[in-house]
Amino acid sequence: MLKRLPFLCAALLALAACSHDNSGSAQPTAPVVSSTAATPAAASSTAPASATTTAAPPASSSAAPAAADTAVAPAEAAPAAAAAPFVDNGKWVEGKNYFVIEPAQPTSHPGKIEVTEVFSYACPACNGFHSTVDQIAKSLPPNAVMNYLAASFRPDENWPVFQRAFYAAQALGVVDKTHDAMFDASWKTGELATYDLKAGKPKPKDAWPTIDDIAKFYAKYGVDPKEFLGVANSFSINTQMKRADDLMKAYGVDSTPTMIIDGKYRFTPNSAGGFAQSIELTQWLVAKEAAGK
Repeated sequence: MLKRLPFLCAALLALAACSHDNSGSAQPTAPVVSSTAATPAAASSTAPASATTTAAPPASSSAAPAAADTAVAPAEAAPAAAAAPFVDNGKWVEGKNYFVIEPAQPTSHPGKIEVTEVFSYACPACNGFHSTVDQIAKSLPPNAVMNYLAASFRPDENWPVFQRAFYAAQALGVVDKTHDAMFDASWKTGELATYDLKAGKPKPKDAWPTIDDIAKFYAKYGVDPKEFLGVANSFSINTQMKRADDLMKAYGVDSTPTMIIDGKYRFTPNSAGGFAQSIELTQWLVAKEAAGK
């Protein structure tokens, strides 16, 4: 039983920690048991969990520029799935399961239907959803591409440093190798954890991982720490982070994880009805977009 305590604490945290409201540390809430099947996360130290339900996002006054290419290749190459025909049998309801983004936002992969996860390495719900996102990426047809948008809206939980690290790794061409490892370092080994994984609560701010700590972590993947820090603190990365924040607001995102389909549709695991349903809804919205419906 004692060995399961970190697992249970992480599950509780994953239900409460990833909304846009940063007025204070979120209090863990009891997990909700769903009648629908969920796809289990790969990591043994955390339980799958959806992001919390949050208030309706504020409307954006202007369209934001498309974020830079942040695609991450799946850990293992898999044959592309055949494009499914679009069939609307009434299962997925606009305004309930998914939401239209108005105005639609430009994408960064011309000629492809862009499937974007808005996430943070420091978000417990994103960690729980991570293996499902890997399945989504592997299930996409040839006309679609997986993309990632790193969020920073919880500075009270150290999210900006992880956003900076993601875009630095992407600029250095190592994010394909480090994406899964960053989740593990935050939620499995605790090497880069903002949360005390045993106590199930955030660490004191002076114990949070810094960009220097993250630079040392990336050295394991062949990146010179000084080079990493130079890129991470550059004007280019600062600009990219600002563009990501603007695009997230234009999407109307107020919690993570959130899925965006081609800059036009938004949903969360909660609105989809669960993890397995998130895979199905993604495939349906991709087919809808491909059919021009």
